[in-house]
Amino acid sequence: MKNNCKLCWGISGILVILVATMGYLFIIRGSVIVSQDGRTAILMSENERNHVLGEMRGLLEAVQAITAAIVVDDMEAAAVSATSVGMVLAKNEDPAMMAKLPLEFKKNGFAAHTAFDSLAQNARDFQDREMVLEELSVILGACTACHAGYRVALEE
Repeated sequence: MKNNCKLCWGISGILVILVATMGYLFIIRGSVIVSQDGRTAILMSENERNHVLGEMRGLLEAVQAITAAIVVDDMEAAAVSATSVGMVLAKNEDPAMMAKLPLEFKKNGFAAHTAFDSLAQNARDFQDREMVLEELSVILGACTACHAGYRVALEE
């Protein structure tokens, strides 16, 4: 009976270590290496990389549209553009691709999408160009920091 207990505890311990390791690799660390330029390179398939870079281009296009709307004081247009890149983009992402992203990258991405939703709501509620411009500046600061720390690379 004692040997069976020791065996069960041993197996349980191994399973805990395995689950913790997998959690670390897939939730926290992601599929990354240090790139030659010192940034963290996120390793992805070509399709995953194209998807992520396409989403980033969409974010940049939305920033341009929001800026143009601010110039002409069209807060509804700014809100529409911001909403288009809000949390709606984070839905239905491929779990296998998300597992490759390090935790900080995921947190920054979700924060950016949430910030665009907030910008949209504030643009509609307050119609304040300065407020929207200030929020956009904060979002761009986060984008710049992320691009300074990460790059998307192809898996070998």
